[in-house]
Amino acid sequence: MTISDKQQQLLEELNLFQDWTERYEYVIGLGKKIPSMPTDLQTEDRLIKGCQSQVWLDAKLDDGKVHYIADSDSLITKGMIALFVRVLDNESPEAILQADMGFIEKTGLKEHLAPTRANALNLMATQMKQRALEFATNT
Repeated sequence: MTISDKQQQLLEELNLFQDWTERYEYVIGLGKKIPSMPTDLQTEDRLIKGCQSQVWLDAKLDDGKVHYIADSDSLITKGMIALFVRVLDNESPEAILQADMGFIEKTGLKEHLAPTRANALNLMATQMKQRALEFATNT
C-alpha cells in the first residue's frame, strides 16, 4: 500500500463520522493505539519544537524503511501524530520525502483546532520529513 493509498484510506475512515466530536474521538483513539514512547527516549533532542503540547518523535532506518515512534503529553496531539505515523511508517526515505502531506488539509481537522494546535500539524509533518531526509542523505 502506497503512502497515497494510506492517506486515502484514512480520509475515508474520517468521512464515516458525521460530526467533529466523533472525528476527534476517532483521532484520540488512534493515538491511544500507538505504543507509548519509552520515557528514556522522551528527550529534548526528540521534542518537536513549537508545539503547544510536548510531542516527541524518534525514527530509525531498518532495511531501507523508516520506522517512527512518537508520543505526546496530550491525547489529541498524540492522535494527530498517530495520523502521520500511520501514513509514513515503514516507508522508504525517498517515498516519505515525495509524499504530499496536504492530505491533512482534506481531513478538515485544522479548521476545528486552535491555531497553535493546527500549526503543530505542520511542524509534525516537517519533522518527520526531516528525519527521512537525514536517512536519505546518509545512505
